[in-house]
Amino acid sequence: MSLLAPEAVSRRAAAARRAVVFTGAGISQESGLGTFRDADGLWSRFRPEDLATPEAFARDPERVTSWYIERFEQARRAEPNAGHRAIASWERWFPSLVVVTQNVDRLHHRSGSSDVLELHGTLWTWRCARCGAKRDAAALPEQRPPACVCGGIFRPDVVWFGETLPLAEFDRAAAECRRADLFVVVGTSATVWPAAGLIETAAAGGALIVEVNPEATPLSGAAACVLRGPAGEMLPRWSREIERWRSPA
Repeated sequence: MSLLAPEAVSRRAAAARRAVVFTGAGISQESGLGTFRDADGLWSRFRPEDLATPEAFARDPERVTSWYIERFEQARRAEPNAGHRAIASWERWFPSLVVVTQNVDRLHHRSGSSDVLELHGTLWTWRCARCGAKRDAAALPEQRPPACVCGGIFRPDVVWFGETLPLAEFDRAAAECRRADLFVVVGTSATVWPAAGLIETAAAGGALIVEVNPEATPLSGAAACVLRGPAGEMLPRWSREIERWRSPA
């Protein structure tokens, strides 16, 4: 059987001590959730300035709320796929495995990954736009938009256009990337900044860069190895190759 990745790449991956997996919407697409920047992605059908900015929420909170509640319900119905599960299974191999995700669906948590940094927040919690109180999405008040006891209204705890990434999560992600000896990029266009800059951070630190994506991205030329295909197929296959080179415990 032909190898999915060059032997030297799989051998080096197997010897890694500090691994970071950086994921985007492509991995969750295989669980039935929409991407954003593909030809048929969400932003080809909706205008981000109408749904994903603080100004849109201030202008029409009921519309924005309804759209995000629908997306939460889709995420709640979705199931982690083989790609998510393969990543979670790597925890038995690497002394340090950190998942840095741009996704807001919590599928990594539900697949068993224990150390997940959510750079763009999550649909599973909402926060009051006035006092900052948080509430589980499944326990929001029924009125639309959902009201807080302080008189404010709840918004999804995600990062909108024009907002900054959560500082603590991004700083830790950057630190993990600088220390990583294996950096696997899965299902991301590598064009959303500043998150995409983590790829350069990992490369500058000497990490082995592996890309998993059906399509070419700006990262492809810089990766030591590109696994061209869906994560749900590529990651389980590559896991078996890595396991061949693992030293017995």
